[in-house]
Amino acid sequence: MKKLDSSFKIIKQKLYEAGFKLTPQRELTVEVLLEKEKDHLSAEEIYLLVKSKNTGIGLATVYRTLEILTELQIINKLTFQDGIARYDLNMNSEKHQHHHLLCLKCGRIEEVKQDMLFEIEKEIERDYQFIVRDHRLTFHGLCRNCSTIQQTSEG
Repeated sequence: MKKLDSSFKIIKQKLYEAGFKLTPQRELTVEVLLEKEKDHLSAEEIYLLVKSKNTGIGLATVYRTLEILTELQIINKLTFQDGIARYDLNMNSEKHQHHHLLCLKCGRIEEVKQDMLFEIEKEIERDYQFIVRDHRLTFHGLCRNCSTIQQTSEG
């Protein structure tokens, strides 16, 4: 609970510094994002969770809040193979974001925290005189569950 509280304070501060108030609607949206941090939710999924807490909130309000949070780099907007935008909290102060494993069968998204491309970045910067600010990497394949099911059905 302490991590949620400190993350909430950081988000509130970032909104305030950018000239935005933490309205009750924004507060609920942030609350849902913090509670479901590992789930990579779509705007519609976030809206349904927010609406379950407050039936008076509209989808457009949630979309506007997500746009503001994306603009302030509090969250990242990610689009995977299915074309649906999903949102991911960006609460770390590290240079790079994490990478993703996307299951082609069930759609599960898992995070990879290690940055395995550091040396490649250095080569790109040296060979191309290109300053890398960030990179995104998604591995496409079968998750643990789906690969087990496939092996069982083939065996």
